[in-house]
Amino acid sequence: MRYLPEPDFEHGAVPRTAILLINLGTPDAPSFWPVRRYLKQFLSDRRVVEIPRALWWLILNGIILWTRPAASARKYAAVWSNDGSPLRAHSEHLARALSRRLSESENAAVLVENAMRYGNPSISSILSKLRAAGAERILLVPLYPQYAASTTGAASDAVGDWLRQTRNVPEIRWIRHFHDHPAYIRALARLVGDHWDRNGKPARLLMSFHGLPRYTLEKGDPYHCECHKTARLLAEALGLTKDQWQISFQSRFGAARWLEPYTATTLREWGRAKLGRVDVVCPGFVADCLETLEEIGIEGRQTFLAAGGKEIHLLPCLNESEDWVQALDEITAGHMLGWEPPMPASPDAAKARALALGAKK
Repeated sequence: MRYLPEPDFEHGAVPRTAILLINLGTPDAPSFWPVRRYLKQFLSDRRVVEIPRALWWLILNGIILWTRPAASARKYAAVWSNDGSPLRAHSEHLARALSRRLSESENAAVLVENAMRYGNPSISSILSKLRAAGAERILLVPLYPQYAASTTGAASDAVGDWLRQTRNVPEIRWIRHFHDHPAYIRALARLVGDHWDRNGKPARLLMSFHGLPRYTLEKGDPYHCECHKTARLLAEALGLTKDQWQISFQSRFGAARWLEPYTATTLREWGRAKLGRVDVVCPGFVADCLETLEEIGIEGRQTFLAAGGKEIHLLPCLNESEDWVQALDEITAGHMLGWEPPMPASPDAAKARALALGAKK
């Protein structure tokens, strides 16, 4: 085993604590070759595609990587901004916003960075950066509210790869999921409530989550159940009755059966029903990305309107909103117990820490 070079530390230097926010990833540019590199890395992951490797290698390298990048690049180009990839931009803004919030409290010494499981900045490069900055305790925060083997599990693999190359490994903690954390549900409810305060309530609210193949549920992945719990808790927080909302799953790929009901099918049915206005919120995505802005904001809108629907609103994701930054502060606080410097002094984070301490007794 050849280890990565160890950073030079001053003898007696105070060890630092860090928070690493992890999201899925994005190509470096909305064009064929960057998209192809990204898709190859993403779709080569055994966590993402579980079909037999030899068969998948032929399909991926012989068909998909020559046919899909051009179409995907056009979709990325439709949502690309002056800041680049929406997902990367929002992830960077969120890390800076959380860092600012912590700097205003007693936890000013905590480092905050963001990384991508696929593409840049890579998890390994940012972990090395944090170690070079003196971080000996790192809280890993995959920004997937609901656990799935293909998301949080895949992020853990990347961290494991880096740890295997590291001689002096830091102390690592994980946030496995936060699908039912009160702060996360509260931030979502405020997001929807603020939109309704400005625009009035719709005829129906659709909560669209990223889809997964049906076999993941049958093999024991908790994702489906956690999505349903998030949706139920959000509906309760908004005071909705059963006929005022529905859950669905988007981003189906390939011929296999995926988690149902499908978002596209639901929007088509609602359009045919001539609903006056529907709103779509995507609670499984904490940052706007291709799947929200293009798949729902463009394709979903066209599907609904073409079927006879009147009006559709795509609500933004939590992104770097003040409510989400506060919620993330609370979520991370309980997982950093016992690490110095002390926890943030904000009332909400202090309450979260007190609740976590009570649960440990």
